[in-house]
Amino acid sequence: MDLWQEVVVAAAAFAAGMINSIAGGGTLVSFPALLWVGRDPVLANATSTVALWPASLAGLYGFRRELKDGRAFMLFAVPSLLGGVLGAVLLLRTPSETFGRLVPFLILFATLLLAAQEPISRRLRGDAGEAHTPTRAWWTGALVFQFLVGVYGGYFGAGIGILMLAALGLLGFTDIHRMNALKNLLAICINGVAAVYFIFSGSVIWTDVLVMTFAAIVGGYSGARLAYRLGRRFVRLAVIIIGLVMSVSLFFR
Repeated sequence: MDLWQEVVVAAAAFAAGMINSIAGGGTLVSFPALLWVGRDPVLANATSTVALWPASLAGLYGFRRELKDGRAFMLFAVPSLLGGVLGAVLLLRTPSETFGRLVPFLILFATLLLAAQEPISRRLRGDAGEAHTPTRAWWTGALVFQFLVGVYGGYFGAGIGILMLAALGLLGFTDIHRMNALKNLLAICINGVAAVYFIFSGSVIWTDVLVMTFAAIVGGYSGARLAYRLGRRFVRLAVIIIGLVMSVSLFFR
């Protein structure tokens, strides 16, 4: 890898780690950066998943006191793991040319999800006094939905947290911190099982992984202070704009 490519990849991973620590959506920066330096789309996606996974543990650590929904986690963990594996298998069985054509749509979809996260979160917090007891049918539907989220997460991944928050809200969860804790834990399951599959399938560019993992961890810890100074809304808006620009540019690539 040329020096300029290392700089671009490291900077993108640093930004992704910083963004994930306060807003989510870091994949919208790290994945396109790998494409821009000439990586194969499928390998770039697998590499980004593996590289950012260790840094995602920081988000879980921040909500460690909220991990009290053991029963809910056990119920959601199974469809998350199964869906993550299936999504990863589908990714590696998708021809690079086909996946390359899907990339602009996936990035646009993830960007729109990120743009909708604030209204969704406000709606979930606003409904705190109207919690209901979910029926067995609600739980069944939520588990099926979580499986589909897992498939999408293993295949591409950006925006899965927003989908999971919406599902938890429909099940009657009202504490946004506990919801975030459960969401982060399930996301680690989805991305973790996908990362293991990518590694054992030999679909990871390790030179990129080493650079990106270190940079993402540094970004998640050291860069968070700068991000907080800029403000959560500013960072989220910046990521949305970047995602839209990237998706449009890739449509005309």
